[in-house]
Amino acid sequence: MTSTLAAFLVRLTAIFVALWLLAPGAARADDCTAAMTDVVFSNVNPIAGADVYASGTLTVTCSFTLLTPNTVLPTASICVSLAGAGGTWRTMTNGGNTLPFNLYVDSSYSAAAIWGSASVPGTSQFKYSGGGLLGIGSASKTYTVYGKIPGNALSSVATTGSGDTLYTANFAGQGTIQYAFSGLVTPSCTAGASRTFSFQAKATVVNDCQISVGQLAFGTSRVLSAAVRASTSMNVVCTAGKAYQVSLNAGNNASGGLRRMKNAATGETVAYQLSSTLDGVSWGDGGSSGVALGRTGTGSNQSITVYGRVSPQTTPSPGDYKDTVTATLYF
Repeated sequence: MTSTLAAFLVRLTAIFVALWLLAPGAARADDCTAAMTDVVFSNVNPIAGADVYASGTLTVTCSFTLLTPNTVLPTASICVSLAGAGGTWRTMTNGGNTLPFNLYVDSSYSAAAIWGSASVPGTSQFKYSGGGLLGIGSASKTYTVYGKIPGNALSSVATTGSGDTLYTANFAGQGTIQYAFSGLVTPSCTAGASRTFSFQAKATVVNDCQISVGQLAFGTSRVLSAAVRASTSMNVVCTAGKAYQVSLNAGNNASGGLRRMKNAATGETVAYQLSSTLDGVSWGDGGSSGVALGRTGTGSNQSITVYGRVSPQTTPSPGDYKDTVTATLYF
């Protein structure tokens, strides 16, 4: 009799525990949190004109403290939102300078995939709804956060000082995780608790410059009794706000501080000058060949005219007279 009663009580207790585990809200998470790595864009070249990509990792962790192993996993709804999603672009800053970017929930980088919140129409959230996410104890789920800087908006992005420049956007407390759990039905994530989290977006903008120069041709001259002039274009693209200097060497045939074109057949020469203004001072490397040219980059192409002049002088034998001058860009 006693053993039968004991067995009945054990079965009754087992039934009670099973019912308790199946009750809505009984198998619940004590807490959920979210943590986010920084989204770091490295070596952003503003004159390259190309989109720049980076990514971060969002980790959602929920902890359960039920001591009895749960054979019925909870049904969960988790939504992770980010503030400040209005418009096409968010911005990173350095002082008064700005750098556009945005964060996305998938790699389509479309406007519909911008990571935002339910309160901002047209934006997306990271969401989970359904059963089997977590059991007893603690477990995590990770999501990739995709970042993009648009190449077509980079030309005006400036560096400061002589080095690379760090831009940042601080999302302190702007990330929000909302979560709700039930034993039977999928709840709305807004019906549960919420927590905030923080991270940063960072971009290192590098200094860069590009240069190209066309040929300078004086054309055909019979007698060098009057000045002969010609010009060509030098194109320079440098990071906005970056000071740079262009020097011209003395060429291959200089003598006595004068550049000279040479006839390869006869060895004869014709003296000439180069300057950055019409008939201006000689453009050189800061030494005997003349002064170097200093400018500041705009992020877009800067066309600089190179002026050449052959002054009146003794006319040498007919033929082709040439020289090679090297332009060096310092930044």
